[in-house]
Amino acid sequence: MTDARRSLPAVHTLLADPALAPLLARAPRPRVTNAVRDAIERVRSGGIEAPESAGGWAALAESALDGAEDALLRRVINATGIVLHTNLGRAPLASPAIDAMVAIAGGHANLEFDLATGMRGSRLTHTRALLMELTGAEDALVVNNCAAALVLALRALADGRDVLVSRGELIEIGGSFRVPDIMTQAGVRLVEIGTTNRTHLDDYRRALGAPTGAIVKVHRSNFTMDGFVAEVGLRDLATVANEAGVPLIHDFGSGLLLDLAAWGLAGEPTARDALASGARVVVMSGDKLLGGPQAGIVLGDARSLAAMRAHPLARALRVDKLTLAALQATLLAYREPAKAVREIPTLAMITATPEAVRARAEALGAELAALEIPNDIVPAHSAVGGGAYPTARLDSFAIRLYGDAARWERALRSAPVPVIGRVQSDAMRLDIRTVLPADQRVLIDMIARSTS
Repeated sequence: MTDARRSLPAVHTLLADPALAPLLARAPRPRVTNAVRDAIERVRSGGIEAPESAGGWAALAESALDGAEDALLRRVINATGIVLHTNLGRAPLASPAIDAMVAIAGGHANLEFDLATGMRGSRLTHTRALLMELTGAEDALVVNNCAAALVLALRALADGRDVLVSRGELIEIGGSFRVPDIMTQAGVRLVEIGTTNRTHLDDYRRALGAPTGAIVKVHRSNFTMDGFVAEVGLRDLATVANEAGVPLIHDFGSGLLLDLAAWGLAGEPTARDALASGARVVVMSGDKLLGGPQAGIVLGDARSLAAMRAHPLARALRVDKLTLAALQATLLAYREPAKAVREIPTLAMITATPEAVRARAEALGAELAALEIPNDIVPAHSAVGGGAYPTARLDSFAIRLYGDAARWERALRSAPVPVIGRVQSDAMRLDIRTVLPADQRVLIDMIARSTS
């Protein structure tokens, strides 16, 4: 029996066929050529049957072309109900942060120029004073993410030495990355102490010795442990570290600057709390609860941060001018807490009342009904996400679209501005808490497009 894959058409033959003309009119020839090659390779590898006509090949090439477009970084609408969705880019930026990035991107800036002296400056000084003001830190610097901040702290303060960490804090974060693996890459020897569920102060005391370079405390921000458990608090751990003359490095993670207990969210310490508890160095993320761009923020005492700032790795981990512009604008909003809650999208989404979310959902549902798109409004539970407040459930409301949930999910995900919701109880649900107000009109348009 003859294998049809042995007689596949040549790329140039398909490109010359009139059936491919619409694709060549839509996209540059090199991109269509690559799409045709991809289609032929899919057939050759046995993934699909060979088309019987040029029109079939054109459809395969169009699918490959669309797939290549989907792989590009694009704007999407987050209707999942997860405020800090790592797969969807975590924190959306506040308008002042976006404006600051545009202003800096469109021209030159005093990135490494001291306007007061007319001499060379340092990018590490931008945002430093703001971070010190907002957290009470003695010094501060910014690198490209929280994992990088932890690596830099360990390399600068404990390179080649033992670092003590509780077994209950050897956590895995998103994308299968594990904190102990990251720490090992910093060139230190990990010394695990205690047990998975219980670690005591004496465990640290017994493990301390001449080879000890630091103690690391990892905030378990993405899960909780209940039952027969015990851990050592920061304040007690700081006392032991100080007695031994070794730095206590706290991987704080979430980057919370404001106490959100007034909105029913308790249990997550602020950066100021972490520093006040005695940690010599605190590292945290910029794109989680802080609500800014991806960055690794380091807070701590002047001596430790001077060592980190002078380390060669600091240059490899430095941030660019756009990140600094966005972070600076975000931090400026925190000078007025009420303004921060109102203007920083992450905080606005987290603190929105269920009544406010319901009102928005009902207004959008009414617009859809007017377009003859059947729906109803149902209660939902949103999550903070981003490895913060792991047990918190925010009462919310979602638009439930009638009809085939799988078809809705595919259609919305394939829309010009993709809408990412969730399928629950065989229905497509769009949680309105995480839909930005500026995206509401676009959301209606994408749903309407997806009905055809």
